Amino acid sequence: MDVKVLGTGCAKCKKLYAEVEKAVAQSGLSASLEKVEKLDEIMKFGVMTTPALVIDGEVKCSGRVAPVPEIISWLSTAAAKNG
Repeated sequence: MDVKVLGTGCAKCKKLYAEVEKAVAQSGLSASLEKVEKLDEIMKFGVMTTPALVIDGEVKCSGRVAPVPEIISWLSTAAAKNG
């Protein structure tokens, strides 16, 4: 599973990255986690407000820090889709 946190490095972006790390650890799922800080890369996802969370190419949230339980549900759904 491919997980990306989009953001330019602000406090909220760092907080979302930390929450995603916790969610991946708690879920026990295998995921590659990446920070995307370059604006041109962020724009490719059509995101206008950061931080944003992308799982397997799909934007799950933008402009807020999602809580760990919500992130876990997205990870679980993505894992189920991947089989």
